[in-house]
Amino acid sequence: MLRATLTYDTLRFEYEDFPETKEPVWILGRKYSVFTEKEEILLDVTSRLWFTYRKNFPAIGGTGPTSDTGWGCMLRCGQMIFAQALVCRHLGRDWRWIKGKRQMDNYFNVLNAFIDKKDSYYSIHQIAQMGVGEGKSIGQWYGPNTVAQVLKKLATFDTWSSLAVHIAMDNTVVMEEIRRLCQSNFPCAGAAACPAVESDVLYNGYPEEAGVRDRLSLWKPLVLLIPLRLGLTEINEAYIETLKHCFMMPQSLGVIGGKPNSAHYFIGYVGEELIYLDPHTTQPAVEPNDSGCLPDESFHCQHPPCRMSIAELDPSIAVGFFCNTEEDFNDWCQQIKKLSLVRGALPMFELVERQPSHFSNPDVLNLTPDSSDADRLERFFDSEDEDFEILSL
Repeated sequence: MLRATLTYDTLRFEYEDFPETKEPVWILGRKYSVFTEKEEILLDVTSRLWFTYRKNFPAIGGTGPTSDTGWGCMLRCGQMIFAQALVCRHLGRDWRWIKGKRQMDNYFNVLNAFIDKKDSYYSIHQIAQMGVGEGKSIGQWYGPNTVAQVLKKLATFDTWSSLAVHIAMDNTVVMEEIRRLCQSNFPCAGAAACPAVESDVLYNGYPEEAGVRDRLSLWKPLVLLIPLRLGLTEINEAYIETLKHCFMMPQSLGVIGGKPNSAHYFIGYVGEELIYLDPHTTQPAVEPNDSGCLPDESFHCQHPPCRMSIAELDPSIAVGFFCNTEEDFNDWCQQIKKLSLVRGALPMFELVERQPSHFSNPDVLNLTPDSSDADRLERFFDSEDEDFEILSL
């Protein structure tokens, strides 16, 4: 656990720069050349929200741990992939963070949703305590599927983002289910069904009227998370080309997974190496300064990102995609169908129009955020991700 105790300052000089290669660099749907666009690559990486271990935050549950060092790496990776969804939702994929430049309010709204305090939508406190409700003690490691299920539940409270979160199980994405989920909000029939809301009312620090506008739209922005097992103890090389293509799609949110006992957030690849953000750096918890502003530099990785061989990837992962509009989703479906025709690329999951007949369990079918079977659903699917359990406090 040596890496878990390193600080940002000691780590910033240990990373290799990008190799001088003719191979393209893919970062979350964007293609770059190392020779002509190195600065653009590093700016894109730096602009991703980087969540790491923290120390000295308010005790989880009031009496629990004040640091997640040694047990929170997958929770932090879950935060990073979900933060990328919120960035795409509220700022756009082309948004960039530049050190010292004043950022728009929506940026700080996104960041505040992940700050280490109990009332932030997706804080370490919320994720850990939601796990308690699922029979997991605080300090127990989550696998990719578990953190995806918890984030889905937390998203139902985030009326500002108003996301439709779908977790595709059994290696199958059912288009009909997703359309039903994303098209479930239609304009109110009358004033009684949609009472007026005062414009200055804030919910969790965000203007509620933004949530009202989104609830009146015909398509809720989709966060699609697909937990997968791509081999027994190591990744089946037949899936590697398909995994690479996922990073090429403009809808890509990246991948959460890693090596046994060590979770990472993968944001792209170059050649046969994955590019990732590593949460295994302990930094002090951040509080607003005297002027009320939140210092944000420690939430951006300002050194070249880490790389590892694709062959070293643990086979238990979750792949993420964001479709802001129905057109985005239709385009994603077409790309997945074309991907199945790529020679040497074994599909990681199946894309079908309607529910397959072998999906007979009702818990499998009811995946909406309001599902009364959500508790049973998580226990039904939770594999505990095999090699990843590491410790309990």
